[in-house]
Amino acid sequence: MASSSTSTDVATNPRGIPQAPFVDKVEDYVTTREEVEPTLRRFQEMISKYQFMEQNLQRRVAGLDEKLPDIRKTLETVKFLQTRRPGASKAKAGSDGSDLDSDDDDDDDDDNEAIETTFELNDTLYAKATIPPTDEVYLWLGANVMLSYPIDEAQALLQQKLTAAQTSRSNCEEDLEFLREQITTMEVAIARVYNWDVVQKRKEKTDAELASKTSSKAGAGEDG
Repeated sequence: MASSSTSTDVATNPRGIPQAPFVDKVEDYVTTREEVEPTLRRFQEMISKYQFMEQNLQRRVAGLDEKLPDIRKTLETVKFLQTRRPGASKAKAGSDGSDLDSDDDDDDDDDNEAIETTFELNDTLYAKATIPPTDEVYLWLGANVMLSYPIDEAQALLQQKLTAAQTSRSNCEEDLEFLREQITTMEVAIARVYNWDVVQKRKEKTDAELASKTSSKAGAGEDG
């Protein structure tokens, strides 16, 4: 068998998924009909591995599609709470270059005003809640773990998680497209090897028939 079929220098995509071999010349992979079945079996195994990776990535994308809206919603909530925490109005006024002494009492009243809202208990049940101004929030980290974070740290953490999840989903989509291309390449390779085998069978049959006729003619000449 040619060296191209046994080379260990296999190209991969950025996440390390190996690129399928492109069968341009079947003779580079099979030289006799005895090698056809093992080669077809090896190509089919590669397709199965690509399909397994594809299924795992599809499940991962589905999980990210469920997680991303929750991260976005939580991040927006934290950003809103950040605008209502004590001193937020003064900090904003200072950053805008406006007079910090003007309407101080009104700002303090706004900062200390509680927020009335509703929160979801389950898909169809909501409850009312009153949220006082706060400098910290509690975030679920998974595995029944909840931690308290200052609002600024919570926003930075959630933004980091959102960016990472978006990047991961983009990479998954890119990998899925890559896998589909590799599966198609391997299916074409299988078809080419199979067709090569069919052609070889026809040649062997034609050669056998020709040899039989030649032998028959030679026998008839000797009898004459």
